[in-house]
Amino acid sequence: MKKDIFVVGAVIVNEDKILCAQRGVSKSLPLKWEFPGGKIESGETPEEALKREIHEEMNCQVEIGDHVEDTTYEYDFGIVHLTTYYCRLIEGTPTLTEHVAIKWLSRAELNILDWAPADIPAIQKIMNHRVDSTI
Repeated sequence: MKKDIFVVGAVIVNEDKILCAQRGVSKSLPLKWEFPGGKIESGETPEEALKREIHEEMNCQVEIGDHVEDTTYEYDFGIVHLTTYYCRLIEGTPTLTEHVAIKWLSRAELNILDWAPADIPAIQKIMNHRVDSTI
């Protein structure tokens, strides 16, 4: 039986652009693009986990906005349960600590990247909705 992994992802919106982060070569899903975030730890709400993860991974603070999507995807290493939220930067500038690259793209440009499969339902939803009224 595969392990269930509960994670959160931040759809960080700034001036109508969305932050996209590329995974490192030594990580699972090497060089795939994703929304930054990470595992929900015991006792954390998804929102608390997301704030902590963005602070650890990107050295910045975010305000959590509307829920985007819940996705379950079965990888070879486990079953990922991903919850994504729109977020707004409130302090700092995203920096690379765990990712090898970041890009700010418009909604229309999101599908040009090679996304991790669990992120794709959120991408499809974001591309079909306005993001300027989500926070």
